[in-house]
Amino acid sequence: MVTLIDTLQKKPSELRHPEKQNRPDSVVLKKPDWLRVKAPGSGQYNATKDIVRSKGLHTVCEEAACPNIGECWSQKHATLMIMGDTCTRACAFCNVKTGLPQPLDPEEPAKVGLAVQQMGLNHVVITSVDRDDVSDGGAAHFAEVVRQIRLQAPNTTIEILTPDFLRKDGAAEVMIDARPDVFNHNLETVPRLYLKIRPGARYFHSLRLLQMVKERDPNQFTKSGIMVGLGETKEEVMQVMDDMRSAGVDFITIGQYLQPTRKHAAIDRFVTPEEFKAYEAIARAKGFLMVSSSPLTRSSHHAGDDFARLRAAREAQLSTRNGR
Repeated sequence: MVTLIDTLQKKPSELRHPEKQNRPDSVVLKKPDWLRVKAPGSGQYNATKDIVRSKGLHTVCEEAACPNIGECWSQKHATLMIMGDTCTRACAFCNVKTGLPQPLDPEEPAKVGLAVQQMGLNHVVITSVDRDDVSDGGAAHFAEVVRQIRLQAPNTTIEILTPDFLRKDGAAEVMIDARPDVFNHNLETVPRLYLKIRPGARYFHSLRLLQMVKERDPNQFTKSGIMVGLGETKEEVMQVMDDMRSAGVDFITIGQYLQPTRKHAAIDRFVTPEEFKAYEAIARAKGFLMVSSSPLTRSSHHAGDDFARLRAAREAQLSTRNGR
């Protein structure tokens, strides 16, 4: 289902994506059967929703209109989005609200730690909006969230899905030194499409961020993902895989881009499940420890189960190297 932007009788400050209002409406393609999901509404889904609401927290599941929200929330999996619900970037693919954010909430890290404890999570994914308005991009705040989860839910493993901290000297080091179990930063698309799809970011800066994680803390797992169906070629996707491997990325995710509204970047085509299987085989051959490639794959979908498999894959690799 497509959510149309209401442009009638609204001030620019009230629009979710004011920067996109002058764009022409794009044609919305009908979803194929393999992309249809059940509407959310189970008892556990509502319980997860209640905890998130009671703590005044945001989730990327809702803000980015993720198609897997019903499945994940029914299994007590939620990707918490910190530093507010308003992003300073205006990516052509993203449904998160854009504009000038409110100041950071100093109580948020403790609230997140308590929410993770109350939800009884074995594994949690923490992401954020881009905060170009903050001197360090919010890195210290993000790191404090990790620390609070360690304090209040010490048995929970932590995966962070970070902004790129472009032009924020020292911010990446703060995040790496917070020592999450998984450091995830998505490249999102192929270099050729960056100015169109991710104009506020720089491909090689994002790649360098992932490389820095391995240089500073080789034991941290690194993860990155791309969307397909935006007009990229198979050869370009394979080049991104090679770039990720050169940066030491352990885990790659590949999923279908889904257009949030008629004002967002149009879908070029729906990639078939068979093509996703082929991408998976290629990625495994290139040496990734973990690969998730399917139409509904998202960065944090099945993150807990995938983390267990990721650890097992590294242990198996080390055992092979040691001749066990």
